[in-house]
Order: sequence, then C-alpha cells, then structure tokens
Amino acid sequence: MSSFFNELMGFWSDWVRPSAGLPIVLWSLLIAVAAATGHLVQRYIGLPKVIGYSIVGTLVGLAGFEGAVWPLQGVSLFLLELGVAIVLFEAGGRLPLRWFRHNPRVLLQSVVESALTYFGVFWALHWLDVPDPVANALALIAIVASPAVLTRVVMDTRASGPVTERALTLATLNTFYALTLGYAQAGLIERGPTELFQRLQPVLVVLGLSFVVGAALALALRSALRVMSPTSENTSILLLALIAAGAAVAAHLGASAPLAALIGGIMLKQLNPRPWSWPRQLGTAASLLTMLMFVMVSIVAAQADWSLPVAGVVLALIAVRGVAKVSGIALANPGSGASWKQAFWVGCAMAPLSSIALLIASTFVTASPLLGALITQTALPAILVMEVLGAAIATLAIHAAGESSVPWMPEAFMSTTEDTVR
Repeated sequence: MSSFFNELMGFWSDWVRPSAGLPIVLWSLLIAVAAATGHLVQRYIGLPKVIGYSIVGTLVGLAGFEGAVWPLQGVSLFLLELGVAIVLFEAGGRLPLRWFRHNPRVLLQSVVESALTYFGVFWALHWLDVPDPVANALALIAIVASPAVLTRVVMDTRASGPVTERALTLATLNTFYALTLGYAQAGLIERGPTELFQRLQPVLVVLGLSFVVGAALALALRSALRVMSPTSENTSILLLALIAAGAAVAAHLGASAPLAALIGGIMLKQLNPRPWSWPRQLGTAASLLTMLMFVMVSIVAAQADWSLPVAGVVLALIAVRGVAKVSGIALANPGSGASWKQAFWVGCAMAPLSSIALLIASTFVTASPLLGALITQTALPAILVMEVLGAAIATLAIHAAGESSVPWMPEAFMSTTEDTVR
C-alpha cells in the first residue's frame, strides 16, 4: 500500500506547479472566516464587526498560528503600517481645523486628556514597581484611542452627532501626540539621563521627516485631482498606491509612516477645495487591508505570556487609562460647547486600543529587545482586551448618546419583528 501511495505522489509531483504557498491559503481562509464572523456578530448580537474580526484573530493566535510572529517585521509589519496609514489618512482628511479656530476648547480637551492619561498611567505603574523606562513607554501607548476601531464602530452604527465627531477628533489628535512622542522616545530608551534639547531633538526629527513625506503625498494627490475625477476608481487606486509608497519611504527615512499619512490627509483637506467622500473612494481594497489589520493585531496580541502578576498590571493600566480619559475631557469641558453627559460619553467612546498602540510597542521592541520584552508583556494583553472591550464600550457610548441611526438590536431580530408586524 505504501508503495502505491509513493508512486501516486511521484506521479502527482510531476503535475504540481509552484504556487504562492500554504501561508497564502491559510491567510485567505482566515480573512474569509473573519469576514463571516464579523457579519454574524453584527447580525445576531448587535455589536460592531470589528469584534468578530478580533475574536477570530484571538482564537487563531492562542492556537499557535505562526503567520504573524512578534515582533512584526518585513511584509507583515509593512501591511500593518499600510493599514494604519490608510485609516489615519482618512482621519486626517476629516480633521476640522476651522473648528479649532472657533472652539479652541476642543484642543484644550485633547491636551488635558492626553496629559492626564500619560501621567496617571505612569504613576500608577511606578507605584506597582514597574521600571520607569517601561512605565514611560506604556503610558505613551495608553494615550492612544484607536481611530481605526472607532471609525468602524461609527460605520456599523451609522452614527453622527457631536459626541461622535468629538470622539473621532480627539482620537485623531491623541494619536498624533502618541506617534510623535512614541517613535522619538524609542530612540532614547536605552540612553541615560539627557538634557532637554537632546530629548526634543528626536521629536523634531520624527515630526519634521513625517511632515516632509506627508506634504509630498498631499501635493502629489492634489496635482492628480486637478486632472482626475474624485469619483473615478483610478483615483482610488492612485490614492492607495501613493499612501503605500509614502509609508515605505517614511519607514526608510526613519520617520513614522502612520504619522506621515495623517499629516498628508490633513494637508490635502486644506489644499483640495472640492468635497471628497473618503470611505467610498478608499473602497473594498482598503476595507480588506483594515480587516487584515484587525486580525493581525489580535493574532499577535494573543501570543503574549499571560500570568497573574501581568494580569494585575494590565487591569490597573486599563482602569487608570479609562478614568483619566473621562476625567481629562470633563475637566476641560466648560466652554467647549458640550454638556457634561456628552463629555462623559466622549470619554467612554475613546476606550479602544488597537493597531497604532501595537505599532508603537513594536518600535520600542526594535529599539531595545530587553526592555521591549518587558513593555510588550503588559502592552499586548492590554491591546487585545481593549480592542474587543473598547469597541463594545464605544458602541454603548454612541447608542447612549442617541447618535446611532439604527436601533441597538440584532439585525436578525429586527427582520423577525418586521415580518411579524406585516
């Protein structure tokens, strides 16, 4: 019998042609399962699709899937940076700079919330005997409120209103702070005490290089829009290709690829006078990259070493971060044009952590493998928990604020109710 199978395999090997390989097959099936799970989670539970993506990635990561190994590098790192860059380019294009001129208290809310989150998390971790370099990195990561998760929640709930817009704006701003400081501090993590100028120099370098790449991206797209229609699919392809090229160039120069994309989106919004429907233009290809990003983040985060002492630190970080965000927005709320109730729900909507926090953590690991291991043993579980729990909290906040255009009831139950009424 064995000789028969050997002969059969030998015969078959003459006909087999090289292909992309088994990893591509596994990733394709994984994305298909994630898409189906996201749909089922929204249809039967009423929660955003991103939770389904994250659950699939978590289960696969806990099962030992080796398609995304931490720390990320090569193609997997570039795909994550590209997914984040697309999300932040869109977020930058939505950032209402004129609103800040008429209502500067929103900027004050952003600064107070980010500063209170950083110092609150840092001192809490310091009190728990976490080394200061590790506590500093984790505090910077905690500043981020994921625009990627929040955008998906807004799309799934079809939300619009002051709470939604303010949460998206503040999430974009604190992402700007965290990326600038995180990439800069990664270069100083193994250095001893330094003077103020030596600490500011990496920040200025990261910000300056990212601004140059972002400006080049915005100018290239502005030139293209002079002769191309914003509704053309060729314009969408050009947009994605230029964002990918900008991400690669920024990473090569030592800048932050996501930060460059964010700056590019902000500048293009100021340079291009015609309105642009961003989600429609980014299309299915961007949605696929975003889904891949969520799955990859949860796979990587699920590979963390879970233990009871680490769980205590993770829970402390999550709790202090949540209280700090709500408190920071509330402290600067007077005169901002929002009620206290709205300020509370804005703080709750900024709960998610996801891909941007993972990229900042990856930067620290690359800069210092030893300290990076201490950082990621807390950062990865926190990111995994708050990618799922944060999306649920943001959904609750949007519905509680009354800004969702669809009722918070599973779609399947809604269809059954409508059929019964008929």
